[in-house]
Amino acid sequence: MAGEQKSKAKMEQAKGKAKEAIGRTVGNERMEAEGRAEQAKGDARQAKEKTKDVFKH
Repeated sequence: MAGEQKSKAKMEQAKGKAKEAIGRTVGNERMEAEGRAEQAKGDARQAKEKTKDVFKH
């Protein structure tokens, strides 16, 4: 389960980064902001999983 959550976090980060880059390229501020938000969500999920790993060992 933890591996699934970690991969989901990486996927959210990558998707957000791509969305932000596309938004910047086409000049769409909303898409750029959504991309940053997705990256932040992925970062938070990854931090949560790392914290769980620390306490697991």
